Formats: sequence, structure tokens, C-alpha cells
Amino acid sequence: MGIIAWLVLGLIAGFIASKIVNRRGMGIVREVLLGVLGAVVGGALFHLATGRRIEHVTLGSVLVASTGAILVLAAWHALGGRRGTLFSR
Repeated sequence: MGIIAWLVLGLIAGFIASKIVNRRGMGIVREVLLGVLGAVVGGALFHLATGRRIEHVTLGSVLVASTGAILVLAAWHALGGRRGTLFSR
């Protein structure tokens, strides 16, 4: 995937993850960074589990990236990266 595709996937994944975990947005820059990091984490875990790589922006890749972003955001909260509780309203 190209850099634009990673950014689009990251934005979508970060937005979904922040709505699930935080219940509110974190700003576009944080959402893109979280989403790209989540896409990398989710993609690596997906590759380890299945042996396949994510090569295109599809519904499946959005789900994998969003799951990775949720894991990254939950870890961020667990390590005290942001005030508040995990899955706060």
C-alpha cells in the first residue's frame, strides 16, 4: 500500500477506535497517528496469525487496523498516557 492509503486507513481506524474506547474524538492528528500505529500492530498480528499481508484498503483491512488501534489505545490508557479511565464516557 502507498503512503496515502496508509493515511486513509489510519484515519478510519483511528476514528473508529477513538469512538469505541474514548467515546469522543481525539483530534485528526492523534487519530491518524493512532490509526497508522494500530494498522501496523493489527497487520503484524494478522500476518502472524494467518501468514497473509494486508495489501489494499478493504473492509477487512479496516477491521484489522481498527482492532490494532483499539489495542494501542487501550495500552495507552493502561499505561496512564491520558487522564481518565479506560473506556471512559
